[in-house]
Amino acid sequence: MDDRYSFGSIKLDRLDNNLNTNLDRNTVLISLEEVSLFAKLNAKAKNIPGYSILQDISFEAIAGSCNTIVGATGAGKTFLLRLLNRLCEPTSGKIYFHNRDYQQIPILELRTSIVLVPQEPKLLGMTVKDALAYPLILRKIPKSEIQQRVNGWIEKLQISDDWLGRSELQLSLGQRQLCAIARALVIQPQVLLLDEPTAALDIVTAERLMQILSQLSQTQNLTVIMVNHQLELLQEFYSHSTNQDGNILHLSQGRLLSNQKALQVDWNNLKTSLIQAETEDDFI
Repeated sequence: MDDRYSFGSIKLDRLDNNLNTNLDRNTVLISLEEVSLFAKLNAKAKNIPGYSILQDISFEAIAGSCNTIVGATGAGKTFLLRLLNRLCEPTSGKIYFHNRDYQQIPILELRTSIVLVPQEPKLLGMTVKDALAYPLILRKIPKSEIQQRVNGWIEKLQISDDWLGRSELQLSLGQRQLCAIARALVIQPQVLLLDEPTAALDIVTAERLMQILSQLSQTQNLTVIMVNHQLELLQEFYSHSTNQDGNILHLSQGRLLSNQKALQVDWNNLKTSLIQAETEDDFI
């Protein structure tokens, strides 16, 4: 375990956002049933089968859970997040949100409730301040509420005032990630999808972000599904979290090897397995 991480030392103010408090914590928000994804090397070659990206993936995410997808490079982690946000469609299998077939939910409606923050987010040519307000302006939220939400997340995520007038080209990757996560949280989604949200953050900021996600999952029933390769950070996070609903999903070559409660994971074995998978990939 990496003793650089010390979650117990971070104190957070109460988060007052009213996200999903009407949801029962046992509610299954998202479920996948034998979902597979194939991609063709040549889209015009209709009779040539594609190569497998994900194979027969099944799992459930309940309201208020904080779940992490781990796996070696090329395991299919990012594609799984993209499926959950309907940036791509499964070749076979079914995905449900509140027991509704994804295919029956208008994409814009779905993406209002299920928000994805990619590993390298964009601010669409806007300044940070404008980018944070933009999704709320599109939803015709009153100006006073927009200001309240934006200012609240600027404060909670400790986004510096110096950043607010900058464009994405004037920000580091870590700064862009933090701003994009704030932009997602102002929307007050039911499900937050994060692709390597702490990879470019310093230790203290990464710890604070993880604490905020845990607090939101426990008090506001926010459901989090993230890709994260920092096992030491995850181990410390789950060992200090009072949320017992988080699962670790281990992907390998497009297959779900395991889906365990975080508190039941053997972290040493998981680390060894991931190192071995990366080594094997190097020789392919």
